[in-house]
Amino acid sequence: MAKHGKKYKAVQAKVDRLKRYTLDEALGLLPETSYAKFDESVDLAVNLGVNPAHADQMVRGTVVLPHGTGRTVRVLVFAKGEKEKEAREAGADIVGAEDLVEKIQGGWLEFDKAVATPDMMGLVGRLGRILGPRGLMPNPKTGTVTFDVAQAVRELKAGRVEYRVEKTGIVHVPVGRKSFSTDQLRENVGAVMESLIRAKPASAKGAYLKAVALSTTMGPGIKIDTAEFRG
Repeated sequence: MAKHGKKYKAVQAKVDRLKRYTLDEALGLLPETSYAKFDESVDLAVNLGVNPAHADQMVRGTVVLPHGTGRTVRVLVFAKGEKEKEAREAGADIVGAEDLVEKIQGGWLEFDKAVATPDMMGLVGRLGRILGPRGLMPNPKTGTVTFDVAQAVRELKAGRVEYRVEKTGIVHVPVGRKSFSTDQLRENVGAVMESLIRAKPASAKGAYLKAVALSTTMGPGIKIDTAEFRG
């Protein structure tokens, strides 16, 4: 079991572990449970009533946060010709084809998200072992393999995040930074929860939202009453 220092224990004492807070109460507690000197990420954890071992209960998707994640996203695009031009005009940080594949094979990975046009996937497929484990491989299921590269780039720059349920049935999604206002965090959380509810598998039985919690990077989890998000 991990050991926590005095600062963590001090802020942990401010959270009632048996209570299920309203979303507004949880957002109000966040500043009190943050003790790091940097602008911590605010993360949402949702325990879903699904069994990811069954393909028909895999919950995965993307959502554009109304107020972004609070971090600058470096977007790389694999494209040629007119699509290369569209990507650059949309704000892509790096655009290329064979040259980028060679660069990445050489160990360069200075980007956060990758997009590719479908005709480039034969080339990009060579990078599967490098990009796959890092969650950087373009995927049509997350909208990063598309001919509409301009839209994909704009959404990623604006704060589109991907989520995928883990083996334990939990989804972790960043919803902003400690410096965000309460309203900004509330709207970002709402967008993620709406997306998760829409993504509920038809085969999922029983309670779908089993537990919800908010936390900062270094702070303790604050449990939220799931009734906040029903309906």
